[in-house]
Amino acid sequence: MIKRFIPNLITLGNLFCGVESVFASLALGDVKLAAVWICAGIFLDFFDGLAARLLKVPSELGKQLDSLADVVTSGVAPAFIMVKVVEEPLRGMLPLWGVMLAMLPFVLMPLFAAYRLAKFNIDTRQGHSFLGLPVPSNALIWVGVALTGYVVDGPVAAAVMAVVALATDVLMVSELPMFSLKFDFKDMTWRTNKVQYLFLAGCAALIAASRSWVALSLIIIWYILLSVITQRRVGNAE
Repeated sequence: MIKRFIPNLITLGNLFCGVESVFASLALGDVKLAAVWICAGIFLDFFDGLAARLLKVPSELGKQLDSLADVVTSGVAPAFIMVKVVEEPLRGMLPLWGVMLAMLPFVLMPLFAAYRLAKFNIDTRQGHSFLGLPVPSNALIWVGVALTGYVVDGPVAAAVMAVVALATDVLMVSELPMFSLKFDFKDMTWRTNKVQYLFLAGCAALIAASRSWVALSLIIIWYILLSVITQRRVGNAE
């Protein structure tokens, strides 16, 4: 019984991190701390499924619990962060309707995340790779923005961020094939893993060029662009 509960305990840790992130945004007004909590939750999210496979205790309960935790940690929590980032600077620049319009794509983020996770749970096409942008990947875009301490300096910057947020919301529920980050360790040749090698090379270049947390956001955008270039058909997603 204890062995069966270990993966679920890790998943609950992910959910706890999401709740703490929301608390940090709302009660403390500390978006950097909120972003760190999201990173911790996504880290745990990686290990709950791995633990279930290693312990040979996969379950339908764990699958559903994982999605519920991801809605909070990678859907609701980053939305609260970005509402905080966008709303405060714009409050004195725009009328109320303008501020609300700029925040709308971020307010909608949990809805798109929940729909994507429910769709993922019943979509048997997604195994080795994905269709649409994974919810934690979308969250990391905004975590990178928060960790850099970025401050919206005007309506134009807010509009750009709103457009990007709306695009990533739609990508979460889209049919765009996204390549798997997993290497084929049985054959590490360029031919077999060229997309993964290209991705790593791009990541290294972005980290070297930016030397800041914004590289986290740029890496996810690079992942999206590389998927668009390399994954031509939905049938490529295994």
